[in-house]
Amino acid sequence: MKLSINGESREFDDALTITDLIEKLGLKGKFVAVERNKEVISYKSYTVTPLDEGDQLEIVTLVGGG
Repeated sequence: MKLSINGESREFDDALTITDLIEKLGLKGKFVAVERNKEVISYKSYTVTPLDEGDQLEIVTLVGGG
């Protein structure tokens, strides 16, 4: 499956949910916000939102500091 993540094309072998993708990207345990095809996805829906071939995702994490 080919996805665009933050403007970068990435290939994945398996069908994924947003939660699966977050784990594969090494972001598990971090607060992330996900936009899929220009629609912000509710955090509560990450485990049940399947990703489709060609989806365009923007993923951001919070960064602490002062």
